[in-house]
Amino acid sequence: MIKRAKGCLGFFVKIFIFFAVISIAFSLMFRLILVDGDSMLPTLHNNEWILVFKTEKIEYGDIILTDTDNEYNLRIIKRAIAFGGDEVDIDFDTGEVFVNGERISQDYALTDKTSAGDVSFPVVVPEDSVFVLGDNRSNSVDSRYTAVGCIKLDNIIGRVVMTLLPSPAVID
Repeated sequence: MIKRAKGCLGFFVKIFIFFAVISIAFSLMFRLILVDGDSMLPTLHNNEWILVFKTEKIEYGDIILTDTDNEYNLRIIKRAIAFGGDEVDIDFDTGEVFVNGERISQDYALTDKTSAGDVSFPVVVPEDSVFVLGDNRSNSVDSRYTAVGCIKLDNIIGRVVMTLLPSPAVID
């Protein structure tokens, strides 16, 4: 009987340790975020849970979560288009985006319609900053607007790595 009690206690200790390790990993490396809005359609949907990997290493095309440093005082989820020193230009008639004179592939963009915002183009991205756009260009407040502007690298929380609900998908 004592052997059985020790076995049960050992099992519960292992379960406790497992959940403690998972909790620590999530608090240090990951963040679960609920998407609020349609600015990242068709990639991310309203009320969809996403997993964000806390990292400072962001690459062109990554979907990132930023901390509040905008006039809305809201965290935003957008796609990294250009970095410090890059020149961004947008053809608002065709929706084409150019970085350093080269048209970028935008298979993820919802439509070719792109609203102009209140920023004059072309834009040179300040050092230590990133130019971001939503995938739903006709319904996204992003770096095309002075209310958001270019995001300082210090304000990036991390990179979206996957959606969790309603259907899991890995984000490239």
